[in-house]
Amino acid sequence: MIIVTGGAGFIGSAVVWRLNQLGEDNIVIVDRLGESEKWKNLVGLKYADIFHKENFIDMVLDDTAPFQVEAVIHLGACSSTTQKDADYLLHNNFKYSQALAEYTLEKGGRFVYASSAATYGDGSKGYIDDESKLNELQPLNMYGYSKHMFDLWAQREGIASEIVGLKYFNVYGPNEYHKADMRSVIHKAFGQIKETGKVKLFKSYKPEYKDGEQMRDFIYVKDAVDITLHFLQNKNVNGLFNVGTGKARSWVDLVTELFNAMDVPLNIEFIEMPETLKEKYQYFTEANIDKLRNAGYDKPISSIEEGVTDYVQNYLLKVRGLGS
Repeated sequence: MIIVTGGAGFIGSAVVWRLNQLGEDNIVIVDRLGESEKWKNLVGLKYADIFHKENFIDMVLDDTAPFQVEAVIHLGACSSTTQKDADYLLHNNFKYSQALAEYTLEKGGRFVYASSAATYGDGSKGYIDDESKLNELQPLNMYGYSKHMFDLWAQREGIASEIVGLKYFNVYGPNEYHKADMRSVIHKAFGQIKETGKVKLFKSYKPEYKDGEQMRDFIYVKDAVDITLHFLQNKNVNGLFNVGTGKARSWVDLVTELFNAMDVPLNIEFIEMPETLKEKYQYFTEANIDKLRNAGYDKPISSIEEGVTDYVQNYLLKVRGLGS
């Protein structure tokens, strides 16, 4: 049985979708659906069972799970970079991951988990997925630190060489609709263009970057999923790996492709950045993917031109998700 935590979420439901395409439906989904529209990501997917995340971890701690664990793809977490409840993040992102990793290894299963590019902080130490430099990283928010805590714990406990941690950069694509303020800029901007005909982007407060020329490594969710499953299938490769394109692009580049895909004239308004973000804002992120390539992942990775066009024309304009 393959366990996918966060399996109704953005990347998690896309993983289940891809597994289904590969002929796999012996899947257990773990998530908390609550009152959000996240349940819609499950429509059209094939899986064996679904458990609330707290019920599932109780089964793990009591060793009462009614199935054999072949692998765990642990994507469930609070991913809000503005979440201020550190105790909640400690429990939900760190302690939960500890228990699940130990359980999976005890059962002889494969453990692949979501770390985050947020662990790199302001990027002054670079974006190289080198485990020997983990202690040098300084995340800028508690979300990033909760992910960093688990990376450090796995290394300290000597299990980092038996599991795979994936440092996802800026992922966008279908099935992110439920994520409210944590949706990608593409999804938010699509709504802005439909409503007003223009997109709002933050001004720059560093002279070396023009407004809208702040840069990110944007990766399409379909590529992020293929990379994730590469490590599920290649069980002899372990460690921390960046999940990005390896090429930073500006916000202006990104929304320009969005306007093109929607066949709408380019119209950008630059707005002030909230004071709470100014000191924690990343002006540049770019995944070094040499280690990923050396681990055998040789598929081409979509450019923003390719990814945004597919997302807009095959999903956003058609108001559909991956499973529909």
